[in-house]
Amino acid sequence: MEYMKEPASFSQGNILCCHCGTAIPPNPANMCVACLRTRVDITEGIPKQVVVQFCKQCGRYLQPPGTWVQCALESRELLSLCLKKIKASLSKVRLIEAGFVWTEPHSKRLKVKLTVQKEVMNGAILQQVFVIEYIVHSQMCDDCHRVEAKDFWKAVVQVRQKTVHKKTFYYLEQLILKHKLHQNTLRIKEIHDGLDFYYASKQHAQKMVDFLQCTVPCRSKSSQRLISHDIHSNTYNYKSTFSVEIVPICKDNVVCLSPKLAQSLGNMSQICVCIRVTSTIHIIDPNTLQIAEIDGSTYWRHPFNSLFQPKQLEEFIVMDISSVRDKKQSAGAGMKSSKHTLAEAWVQKTSELNTDQMYFCHTHLGHLLNPGDLVLGFVLFCTTSG
Repeated sequence: MEYMKEPASFSQGNILCCHCGTAIPPNPANMCVACLRTRVDITEGIPKQVVVQFCKQCGRYLQPPGTWVQCALESRELLSLCLKKIKASLSKVRLIEAGFVWTEPHSKRLKVKLTVQKEVMNGAILQQVFVIEYIVHSQMCDDCHRVEAKDFWKAVVQVRQKTVHKKTFYYLEQLILKHKLHQNTLRIKEIHDGLDFYYASKQHAQKMVDFLQCTVPCRSKSSQRLISHDIHSNTYNYKSTFSVEIVPICKDNVVCLSPKLAQSLGNMSQICVCIRVTSTIHIIDPNTLQIAEIDGSTYWRHPFNSLFQPKQLEEFIVMDISSVRDKKQSAGAGMKSSKHTLAEAWVQKTSELNTDQMYFCHTHLGHLLNPGDLVLGFVLFCTTSG
């Protein structure tokens, strides 16, 4: 029987630290980690307190030299901004890890925990963890300075509509808020017949004009005024003005078309009702249910106004109503509405219920009205229109 010889195993020996005598694995410095840290500080030269500028008005941080960026608390963008503040100091060490230490949101303090490595005596690599405190100082950015000044603007959009009510502007207000077009506005000023929107750049004003042209039928014109001129750099400073006029027609208005326009729309009756206003004017002939659309350019070539004001509406009660079927259309007539029903109705003013005075009319609301319903309407037989 022979004994098998196991291969010899080698184990690393320990040495004593040259300062404290602790047994440690061999390393190029011949010192333990505790002694090495007491004699070598690899974070030397890295500031432990840094100031960052924050604009309270718009919630942005200053990224030197002059850029303001939007950053949420403890976000990657804010961490990147904080590290750029000490970028020159970090060039002598190797950054291993960085992250935020939680602080109270209202404390005006940001704390970043860093892990760095550096080669020290005789090639030994030392790793150290430390915290940098960022003090948040309030500083108003240039854009907010201009907003607070109230008088600084580069472009203005003047929106006008010559009507006695503000239904169109209430509608536009909801659309502007929905599409967030108010964010770039310096100031909104309400004046007679409309609103003025002030902007810091011509591009933002042009964007508002394009939005209005896609939303309501209107026409616009622009002008600019020279404010200053630098002859050395050949730069010009202008103030631009955009004038937007919205057509004075709203939903449920009774309008009188010109003979030429009525003929071009398929021999419609000149007396029509506006049923909807989008980027075009949608009208219907209550006698035939013929419908048509009028865009802004067509309106300004053949302008027309509302025959009545909302204050002239009178209350009527429906005494009798009957649908009209298969009414013949005239030659060259346009498209008819499938959402409405033509009807003949007898109505009476609620102020004349004790009399025998009744009125006969055609209506496009035959699918909605029943005897006994209260309706609002205009009296046309005593009206003249130019």
